[in-house]
Amino acid sequence: MAGPWCSTLLLLLGLRRLGVALVYFQEEFLDGDGWKKRWLQSTHDPNFGKFKLSAGKFYGDAMRDRGLQTTENSKFYAISSRFKPFSNRGKSLIIQYTVKHEQKIDCGGGYVKLFPSDVDPENLSENSYYYIMFGPDICGFETRITHVILSSRNKYISNKKRIRCKVDGFTHLYTLILRRDQTYKVRIDAKLVASGNINDDWDFSSLGKIENPSSRKREECAERTHAENLSGVCKERDFFLDMIGRKTSIVELPGKSMIQNPLCKSDLKPKNTDDQNYKEDWPQSEMKNEEHVTDFNNAVYENIGVIGLELWQVRSGTIFDNFLITDSEEYAKDFGEQTWGRTKGLEREMDSIQTKAELEKARQEEDEFFRGLHKTGFRKKNER
Repeated sequence: MAGPWCSTLLLLLGLRRLGVALVYFQEEFLDGDGWKKRWLQSTHDPNFGKFKLSAGKFYGDAMRDRGLQTTENSKFYAISSRFKPFSNRGKSLIIQYTVKHEQKIDCGGGYVKLFPSDVDPENLSENSYYYIMFGPDICGFETRITHVILSSRNKYISNKKRIRCKVDGFTHLYTLILRRDQTYKVRIDAKLVASGNINDDWDFSSLGKIENPSSRKREECAERTHAENLSGVCKERDFFLDMIGRKTSIVELPGKSMIQNPLCKSDLKPKNTDDQNYKEDWPQSEMKNEEHVTDFNNAVYENIGVIGLELWQVRSGTIFDNFLITDSEEYAKDFGEQTWGRTKGLEREMDSIQTKAELEKARQEEDEFFRGLHKTGFRKKNER
């Protein structure tokens, strides 16, 4: 018998026949326990939290709204699913999924990660290298953001824009679009919340710099100089021992032959390290990486092959569903409408009905409590 999800399947088949969309990964958890064959929970740490399939306490459709739900408080979670590796070079890349913080999360992640195909799913952890991290992260009132982190040359670079996320207990649709023309869009509930040029909104220029080897010595000596408030003479520890004990040392102490540390300039007389002239006498903390070549094709990955949830939650209960990786913005839009779009209103209606029922139950329990006290002679203020 045809189910309510048949329209989504027909849409997928139709688009594939027309050659409009390349769908690299799609997961709706419509086959009961079949997800356990496609998703692997990491065994990196035996204390990792477990997932279960659930639509939660309120939903729009008991079957279609089932997804992976976190089940244990104060736990790290790591689970992933593998698909045929692909490259997004010369193509757009769209990552989309729904997340529902039914527990109204106080601190924890709700994001997804895309990994290279050679990642080890059984050993997935926070140390596993990923290509893209996208989605909401909430902790208190300070951290309520939508991460868009891209890796490049083994470095993780965050979007410069602060994109707020949804913090209520309803299901929300998150969409990241990385276009082949190096522009991008972030949509939440199908509404545009951020856009721009990838090379402008991520600081890839930092890849062209490396740490100056002299900077660490500079900082160490500068800290000593400031702390001791030198007045033209460096202290004993600001000198190196002359390893061959020559008497040509600048300073000689009893039993020790010393030469001046060239990085400690005794002629400087700083009163504080904010002095501009003092700063200019020292090498910069970063220097140009001569081996760096500017790449204007950032956010291009050659062997995308795994999608996963690797995160921490204080209070569990989040549900992840409707995962999609494709090269078609149109398909992602239609898929979102056929899944989240069809059940979002019914979900809120069910929550509203449940809330009213809970309030009515609480009122009845309160009345019963006071009726019991009334028999003992107790009166409410308005009854006296």
